[in-house]
Amino acid sequence: MTKQRRAVSLISGGLDSMLATKVIQEQGVHVEGINFYTGFCVEGHTHAIRKKDKEKQKKNSSLWVAEQLGIKLHIIDISEEYKDIVLNPKHGYGQNLNPCLDCKIDMVARAWQWCQDNDFDFVITGEVIGQRPKSQRKATMPIIARESQVEDRLVRPLCAQHLPETYPEREGWVKREELYDFSGRSRKPQFALAEKLGIDEWSQPAGGCCFLTDASYSKKLQDLWDARGERRYEVDDIMLLKVGRHIRPAKNFKLIVSREEGENNFMRGYRSQFTYLYPTSHGGPLTLIDGSPTDEDLELAARIVARFSQGRNADKVTLEVVREHNQPAQVVQVVPMPADDIPEEWYIH
Repeated sequence: MTKQRRAVSLISGGLDSMLATKVIQEQGVHVEGINFYTGFCVEGHTHAIRKKDKEKQKKNSSLWVAEQLGIKLHIIDISEEYKDIVLNPKHGYGQNLNPCLDCKIDMVARAWQWCQDNDFDFVITGEVIGQRPKSQRKATMPIIARESQVEDRLVRPLCAQHLPETYPEREGWVKREELYDFSGRSRKPQFALAEKLGIDEWSQPAGGCCFLTDASYSKKLQDLWDARGERRYEVDDIMLLKVGRHIRPAKNFKLIVSREEGENNFMRGYRSQFTYLYPTSHGGPLTLIDGSPTDEDLELAARIVARFSQGRNADKVTLEVVREHNQPAQVVQVVPMPADDIPEEWYIH
C-alpha cells in the first residue's frame, strides 16, 4: 500500500491558509495545523474588551478554521522566544515595526522542525506572491525556504505554479497541476476558489492579526522603548498598548486613559503594577500612570483625567490617586484641563 503522506500547515486564521490547507487535503494528504502564539496576534482581543463591541462574535479564528477543515491544530506559545525577532530582525522592519520576513522564516523553521520531530513530510503555507510587500514577494520566497532550512519541502499551494517544483511535487505526493498560480493583492481568485471548495465563511479582514503592522500600535511601542531607554517589552506591555488613550506629557511618565467601561474593567487588573487615579465626583476613566511621576506630574495627570470625565465642564473635579495598590488613596480636587490645552504631540497615536 502507498504510504499516506503527512503535512503540517501554518494556520493564521485567515482565508489564504484555509484555502491552502484544503487544496492539499483534497489531494489525499493528511494535514494537521500549527499556530504560533507571539503575543501580538490576539484575534478579537479589543472586541472582547470593549463594551461597544460586545455584540461582535468572539472566536479564536485559527481554532475555528481547524474545526471547519476537520484537522487537529497545535497551538504553540513562542512569545518569549519571539522577542528576539521583534527586537533584532535580520531583514529589518516593514512599514511599521513588523518584522514580517524574519517572522515568516522563524515560523516556517519551527514548523519544519515540528515535522521532523513528529514524522511529517512537508510544510504548507498560504503565501501568495505579491500579496504582502515585505514577506510575500517572488524574491523573498527562496530566502524563506533557505533560511528556515525547509528548502524544497515547503509547498505554497496558492502560488506554486509561479515557483520551482518542490520535493513533494517531484515525488508525486502532490499534483502540481492541481495547485494554483495566484499573484498580486487582488482577493478575487481566493474568493472564487473558496466558492469552488464550498467555503462560504472566513475571518474578516483576511489574514492573520498582528498589531505590529498597525501604525498607531507601532508608535506606542517605539515610544515605550524611547522612554525606557532600551528596547525591551513584556507580555503586559503588549496587552496595555492595545487599550486606552496613551498620553505622554513628559519622558518620565505616560497616562493610559480608559476610553469606555470595558477598557475600565480590563485595566483594573493592572492596578497593582501602576500608580493610578480615577474621578470620584463624576463618572470618568480609570487611568494608569506608567513611569515615575512627581507630585506636580500627578496634579497635571489629574487635570487631564478630569477633562475626560463627565465633569469636564465643572469648576472642580475630585479624584483619588493611589500610588501603591491597596494603600490609602490621596484625594485631590482639580480644575479640568481644557481640551485645547492638551498638545496634540502628547497623544501617542
